[in-house]
Amino acid sequence: MDGDDLAGAERRVWAAMPTGTRNALAGLPAADLRTLLLTVARDRAATVRPFEVMRRWREDRFVQPARADPRVLAQVEARMWQLLPADVSGVELPPVVPVGTCSAVAPVSQNRIVTTMRASEVLSDPTNALAIEAAVRRRRQSEVHLAAAHRVLRAQDFGSGASAHFRLFALVSSARDTGSGGTQARLLVRHLTYWRTVLAELAPTAAPRLHVTTFADGVVMERLADTVRPALDGSVVPLVDEPERSRGRGYYTGCALRITVLGGNLEIGDGGLTDWTARLTGDAKERCLVSCLATERLVDGISR
Repeated sequence: MDGDDLAGAERRVWAAMPTGTRNALAGLPAADLRTLLLTVARDRAATVRPFEVMRRWREDRFVQPARADPRVLAQVEARMWQLLPADVSGVELPPVVPVGTCSAVAPVSQNRIVTTMRASEVLSDPTNALAIEAAVRRRRQSEVHLAAAHRVLRAQDFGSGASAHFRLFALVSSARDTGSGGTQARLLVRHLTYWRTVLAELAPTAAPRLHVTTFADGVVMERLADTVRPALDGSVVPLVDEPERSRGRGYYTGCALRITVLGGNLEIGDGGLTDWTARLTGDAKERCLVSCLATERLVDGISR
């Protein structure tokens, strides 16, 4: 459902409700609203019959099983964990996170998130959740590097045949700015080196590539030239400039990454510098780099 359709649906629903309903609900204390919604859900669930559950299982894209072979995914992700540097902490994320985990720090509509009735939302992006955990740990650590593998669920329709849920292997790093783009460069080298290692071992014949785009940040551009690129020279996985990219501008700050196979024809990962930990901690000197890879897409690319 696009924005216009959603707005129309909202107007239709509220118009059918008694006058003052919207204001009354908006003014309810959180605990009372939760009680009301849980009561409605319980009453509706009481009317559901087994054949309706079967129909939803067949037709609802949110609940249909993934097509990927879990044994293959487990093997790929196990090796990705083994290839992580020893100072990266693994985090087993919860299935739900606080409401606003994505939209509070990034330009993401809450309509793309599956929100629950208990002031939480189904995890839709492990990098946002890891950024919160990184912000918490930064209070007692000078530098934080985290990783997680998680099945995420997103509300937007990705088109015919596309699953609403998929697995992501994610990295998040946060550290304090040391000036002149040095921190950003160090974090970029760390993430790109890891993804290069993963691709070189797991997808060497699938023509893997790493792509980088700078968004009007001269300092980051300089560090890419004199620090990041020299550190990545000599690899079978090339680092390709992608100046034409506009997607992610406003979401990422200064620099965006992309991970592809099949000569750039299949995108399997994304990332970039963000201001998330800076906003979460209220410290403008915080620097944060996030990146992730869709393991099901990686397996698909390897098998072609």
